[in-house]
Amino acid sequence: MTITEKREIAEKIKELLSRLISDYEPQEIKRESKPLELLTIKECAEVVKGISEHTIRQLVAQNKIPSIRTGQGKRGKILISKSALLDFLKR
Repeated sequence: MTITEKREIAEKIKELLSRLISDYEPQEIKRESKPLELLTIKECAEVVKGISEHTIRQLVAQNKIPSIRTGQGKRGKILISKSALLDFLKR
């Protein structure tokens, strides 16, 4: 196969991909207007005065507030979405 043939094939592939992309109409994706802000347990307690770190840990343990754990095991840092925390407190 010559270089010219390879370039022609690459151009055809590029054209087909362009058509696929232009024909594709993605479904509406629900996105938050603000970027996701993750807080540590300590930061959560600072944001919401009157709630202790212990209380926030308990809410996470009871799956009342969604969280993620970075790292491995018990030493991993727990991160909580600020919006999820505030939504929980509004209820």
